[in-house]
Amino acid sequence: MSENVAKMHIVIDARIRRASTGRYIDRLLEHLQNIDPDNRYTILVQPDDGWQPKATNFTAIAAPYPQFSFNPLDQFRFAGQLYSLKPDLVHFPMNQQPILYFGKVVTSTLDLTMLRFSRPGKTLLPIFWLKMLGYRFLFWYSNRRSKAIITISHFVQEDLAKRYRFTAKKTTTTHCASEPPLTVATKKPDFVTKNENFLLYVGAAFPHKNLQLLVDALPQIESNPNLKLIMVGKKEHYYEQLEKYILRKPYADRIVTPGFVTDAELKWLYQHCAAYVFPSLSEGFGLPGLEAMVHGAPVVSSNATCLPEIYGDAALYFNPNNIEDTAQKIERVLDNKDFRRELIARGHEQAKKFSWRTMAEQTLDVYTSVLNKRRRL
Repeated sequence: MSENVAKMHIVIDARIRRASTGRYIDRLLEHLQNIDPDNRYTILVQPDDGWQPKATNFTAIAAPYPQFSFNPLDQFRFAGQLYSLKPDLVHFPMNQQPILYFGKVVTSTLDLTMLRFSRPGKTLLPIFWLKMLGYRFLFWYSNRRSKAIITISHFVQEDLAKRYRFTAKKTTTTHCASEPPLTVATKKPDFVTKNENFLLYVGAAFPHKNLQLLVDALPQIESNPNLKLIMVGKKEHYYEQLEKYILRKPYADRIVTPGFVTDAELKWLYQHCAAYVFPSLSEGFGLPGLEAMVHGAPVVSSNATCLPEIYGDAALYFNPNNIEDTAQKIERVLDNKDFRRELIARGHEQAKKFSWRTMAEQTLDVYTSVLNKRRRL
């Protein structure tokens, strides 16, 4: 690192570290500690988060504020905390930020899904739409005021620029990466019968995940009339809605939604599924498919948004709005053993193209660029 930006103070808001989208910031913190011994870092975490840094130039402090709040008290207090830290730069890994903080900011805009797909859950609709108005404002405001923007795929970078032309010249893409294969010994889940042929999906059941498509496509895979569909993910409102939808189908007994599974069971499912199917309508990066690849599962994926960019030629793609096309592509992988083996081999190679360390190095380059501009002023 050049001397003119050494020992600058960078604050990173890591309050989402333990959320479903928190892996990005968690891995960034892990690798920044290995590659940057020069700058001073303050990491903001939730009060009950026990995360502590290993590097001596990193410090964790509590930021006891909701991740999304227009409460004036929260706004004043959070902005006040940031000012008291006297940072040279603040990195927010999400668009929900205190609007009363006017210092130098870098923002990670991970996707535009919330702008296109509503998911009120159990929230009353008037309250939900009021929150969405606030979210849309923060989304625009955070990108507008940022000195630099980080996206996790070129698709999101281009998508953002189409919506807000002012982002085009200040946005950098830093790809995420898959985790290494799970190291635990495998364990066959009790809900799987020996030698059972099944498709696998792992993840949430939000509307944009498009899981009803998989349910509808299952009976159209005619060459495999006993094929099952296993969809693994935390049971919440949208899985409950999906289960009601499944129960209305005459083939409901062929679909399993077990909820949480252990790592040992998940590894077994990856290694024994006929195919991993990802029908999503909108993603910022698409980690689930890469994780299936590193465990040796052939991937059949939606061709929407960033997924072809991330999966390359290591997946077979279908139109996520077409049930027949989805069924045909799944059937091709199941019926053509040579092609299935080829997809598995390509998947292993594709996953190797991405690195969390590289992501951290590119992010540090963004920090350095912003700090250099600051010093030249």
